[in-house]
Amino acid sequence: MQDFDLANDLLVALWFFLPAAIANVTPIFLTKIFGKKFAKPLDFGKSWRGKRILGDHKTWRGLAGGIIFATIMLQVQVILSHHTGWADRITDQLDFENIHVLIVGPLFAIGALGGDAIESFIKRRLGKKPGTTWFPFDQIDYVIGAMIATWPFATLNWWQYVFILIIWTFMSLIFSWIGRHTGFKGSI
Repeated sequence: MQDFDLANDLLVALWFFLPAAIANVTPIFLTKIFGKKFAKPLDFGKSWRGKRILGDHKTWRGLAGGIIFATIMLQVQVILSHHTGWADRITDQLDFENIHVLIVGPLFAIGALGGDAIESFIKRRLGKKPGTTWFPFDQIDYVIGAMIATWPFATLNWWQYVFILIIWTFMSLIFSWIGRHTGFKGSI
Protein backbone atom coordinates (compact mmCIF):
# COMPACT_ATOMS: atom_id res chain seq x y z
CA MET A 1 0.00 0.00 0.00
CA GLN A 2 1.39 3.37 -0.97
CA ASP A 3 1.74 6.28 1.40
CA PHE A 4 -0.68 9.16 1.24
CA ASP A 5 1.10 12.16 -0.35
CA LEU A 6 -1.38 15.01 -0.77
CA ALA A 7 0.69 17.15 -3.14
CA ASN A 8 1.63 14.25 -5.40
CA ASP A 9 -1.88 12.79 -5.35
CA LEU A 10 -3.34 16.15 -6.36
CA LEU A 11 -0.85 16.42 -9.24
CA VAL A 12 -1.63 12.88 -10.36
CA ALA A 13 -5.35 13.68 -10.29
CA LEU A 14 -4.84 16.79 -12.43
CA TRP A 15 -2.36 15.20 -14.82
CA PHE A 16 -4.06 11.83 -15.24
CA PHE A 17 -7.47 13.28 -16.01
CA LEU A 18 -6.38 15.98 -18.46
CA PRO A 19 -7.36 13.99 -21.61
CA ALA A 20 -10.93 13.60 -20.32
CA ALA A 21 -11.14 17.32 -19.54
CA ILE A 22 -9.87 18.14 -23.03
CA ALA A 23 -12.47 15.79 -24.53
CA ASN A 24 -15.18 17.45 -22.46
CA VAL A 25 -14.42 20.99 -23.71
CA THR A 26 -13.52 20.13 -27.32
CA PRO A 27 -17.16 20.07 -28.51
CA ILE A 28 -17.70 23.60 -27.24
CA PHE A 29 -14.77 24.90 -29.26
CA LEU A 30 -15.87 22.93 -32.32
CA THR A 31 -19.28 24.57 -32.05
CA LYS A 32 -17.64 27.99 -31.90
CA ILE A 33 -15.53 27.17 -34.96
CA PHE A 34 -18.07 25.35 -37.14
CA GLY A 35 -21.45 26.43 -35.79
CA LYS A 36 -24.01 23.80 -36.82
CA LYS A 37 -21.88 22.57 -39.73
CA PHE A 38 -21.16 18.82 -39.40
CA ALA A 39 -23.24 18.71 -36.18
CA LYS A 40 -25.32 15.58 -36.60
CA PRO A 41 -27.09 14.54 -33.38
CA LEU A 42 -25.97 11.32 -31.73
CA ASP A 43 -29.62 10.34 -31.37
CA PHE A 44 -30.28 11.00 -35.09
CA GLY A 45 -33.14 13.32 -34.06
CA LYS A 46 -35.12 10.42 -32.61
CA SER A 47 -37.49 10.62 -29.68
CA TRP A 48 -38.44 8.14 -27.01
CA ARG A 49 -41.75 8.42 -25.17
CA GLY A 50 -42.35 11.80 -26.75
CA LYS A 51 -39.02 13.36 -25.78
CA ARG A 52 -35.75 13.60 -27.66
CA ILE A 53 -33.34 10.90 -26.58
CA LEU A 54 -30.38 13.26 -26.19
CA GLY A 55 -31.15 16.41 -28.16
CA ASP A 56 -29.29 18.43 -30.75
CA HIS A 57 -26.47 19.34 -28.37
CA LYS A 58 -24.91 15.86 -28.35
CA THR A 59 -23.31 15.36 -31.76
CA TRP A 60 -21.13 12.97 -33.68
CA ARG A 61 -18.79 15.89 -34.44
CA GLY A 62 -18.34 16.53 -30.73
CA LEU A 63 -17.70 12.87 -30.00
CA ALA A 64 -15.19 12.50 -32.85
CA GLY A 65 -13.43 15.73 -31.90
CA GLY A 66 -13.31 14.69 -28.26
CA ILE A 67 -11.76 11.35 -29.19
CA ILE A 68 -9.15 13.00 -31.42
CA PHE A 69 -8.12 15.68 -28.93
CA ALA A 70 -8.14 13.38 -25.88
CA THR A 71 -5.89 10.98 -27.77
CA ILE A 72 -3.56 13.79 -28.81
CA MET A 73 -3.40 15.03 -25.20
CA LEU A 74 -2.59 11.54 -23.95
CA GLN A 75 0.17 11.21 -26.55
CA VAL A 76 1.60 14.56 -25.41
CA GLN A 77 1.54 13.27 -21.83
CA VAL A 78 3.38 10.11 -22.89
CA ILE A 79 6.04 12.16 -24.69
CA LEU A 80 6.42 14.53 -21.72
CA SER A 81 6.70 11.63 -19.28
CA HIS A 82 9.53 10.19 -21.36
CA HIS A 83 11.41 13.45 -21.83
CA THR A 84 10.88 15.57 -18.74
CA GLY A 85 11.74 14.84 -15.15
CA TRP A 86 8.69 16.54 -13.64
CA ALA A 87 6.17 14.61 -15.76
CA ASP A 88 7.93 11.33 -15.04
CA ARG A 89 7.94 12.00 -11.27
CA ILE A 90 4.22 12.67 -11.02
CA THR A 91 3.32 9.76 -13.24
CA ASP A 92 5.17 6.96 -11.47
CA GLN A 93 1.85 5.22 -10.78
CA LEU A 94 0.73 5.63 -14.37
CA ASP A 95 2.45 3.29 -16.76
CA PHE A 96 3.10 5.73 -19.60
CA GLU A 97 5.78 3.35 -20.92
CA ASN A 98 3.20 0.73 -21.86
CA ILE A 99 -0.01 2.70 -22.20
CA HIS A 100 -2.00 2.02 -25.36
CA VAL A 101 -2.65 5.60 -26.46
CA LEU A 102 -5.01 4.59 -29.28
CA ILE A 103 -7.15 2.67 -26.80
CA VAL A 104 -6.98 4.73 -23.62
CA GLY A 105 -7.19 8.14 -25.36
CA PRO A 106 -10.52 7.30 -27.01
CA LEU A 107 -11.73 5.71 -23.75
CA PHE A 108 -11.14 8.99 -21.91
CA ALA A 109 -13.31 10.76 -24.50
CA ILE A 110 -15.98 8.08 -24.80
CA GLY A 111 -16.24 7.88 -21.01
CA ALA A 112 -16.37 11.65 -20.54
CA LEU A 113 -18.76 12.40 -23.38
CA GLY A 114 -20.73 9.21 -22.74
CA GLY A 115 -21.23 10.26 -19.12
CA ASP A 116 -22.42 13.64 -20.36
CA ALA A 117 -24.80 11.97 -22.83
CA ILE A 118 -26.26 9.72 -20.12
CA GLU A 119 -26.81 12.76 -17.92
CA SER A 120 -28.49 14.51 -20.87
CA PHE A 121 -30.76 11.49 -21.41
CA ILE A 122 -31.81 11.62 -17.74
CA LYS A 123 -32.38 15.38 -17.93
CA ARG A 124 -34.68 14.89 -20.94
CA ARG A 125 -36.67 12.26 -19.03
CA LEU A 126 -37.04 14.67 -16.11
CA GLY A 127 -38.25 17.43 -18.43
CA LYS A 128 -35.23 19.70 -17.96
CA LYS A 129 -34.50 21.90 -20.95
CA PRO A 130 -31.13 21.64 -22.78
CA GLY A 131 -28.61 24.04 -21.30
CA THR A 132 -30.28 24.30 -17.89
CA THR A 133 -28.03 23.67 -14.92
CA TRP A 134 -28.46 20.49 -12.95
CA PHE A 135 -26.02 20.67 -10.07
CA PRO A 136 -23.94 18.61 -9.31
CA PHE A 137 -24.67 16.21 -12.16
CA ASP A 138 -23.59 18.64 -14.88
CA GLN A 139 -20.19 18.78 -13.22
CA ILE A 140 -19.63 15.11 -12.36
CA ASP A 141 -21.11 13.28 -15.34
CA TYR A 142 -17.98 13.41 -17.50
CA VAL A 143 -15.70 12.74 -14.52
CA ILE A 144 -17.49 9.56 -13.48
CA GLY A 145 -17.86 8.37 -17.09
CA ALA A 146 -14.15 8.78 -17.83
CA MET A 147 -13.08 7.21 -14.53
CA ILE A 148 -15.18 4.14 -15.26
CA ALA A 149 -13.99 3.87 -18.87
CA THR A 150 -10.29 4.08 -17.97
CA TRP A 151 -10.41 2.13 -14.70
CA PRO A 152 -8.86 -1.05 -16.18
CA PHE A 153 -5.85 0.93 -17.45
CA ALA A 154 -5.04 2.98 -14.35
CA THR A 155 -3.28 1.99 -11.15
CA LEU A 156 -4.55 4.83 -9.01
CA ASN A 157 -5.42 4.62 -5.35
CA TRP A 158 -8.99 5.11 -4.20
CA TRP A 159 -8.17 8.53 -2.70
CA GLN A 160 -6.70 9.67 -6.02
CA TYR A 161 -10.06 8.87 -7.62
CA VAL A 162 -11.70 10.93 -4.88
CA PHE A 163 -9.29 13.78 -5.67
CA ILE A 164 -10.12 13.46 -9.37
CA LEU A 165 -13.82 13.73 -8.62
CA ILE A 166 -13.40 16.72 -6.30
CA ILE A 167 -10.79 18.62 -8.32
CA TRP A 168 -12.38 18.17 -11.73
CA THR A 169 -15.86 18.91 -10.38
CA PHE A 170 -14.47 22.16 -8.99
CA MET A 171 -12.61 22.84 -12.26
CA SER A 172 -15.83 22.23 -14.17
CA LEU A 173 -17.59 24.86 -12.07
CA ILE A 174 -14.80 27.34 -12.77
CA PHE A 175 -14.77 26.62 -16.51
CA SER A 176 -18.57 26.85 -16.68
CA TRP A 177 -18.46 30.24 -14.98
CA ILE A 178 -15.75 31.41 -17.38
CA GLY A 179 -17.71 30.00 -20.32
CA ARG A 180 -20.88 31.84 -19.36
CA HIS A 181 -18.99 35.12 -18.98
CA THR A 182 -16.98 34.78 -22.20
CA GLY A 183 -19.65 33.34 -24.47
CA PHE A 184 -18.00 29.92 -24.70
CA LYS A 185 -20.91 28.02 -23.21
CA GLY A 186 -21.75 25.52 -25.91
CA SER A 187 -22.80 22.08 -26.97
CA ILE A 188 -21.18 18.98 -28.28
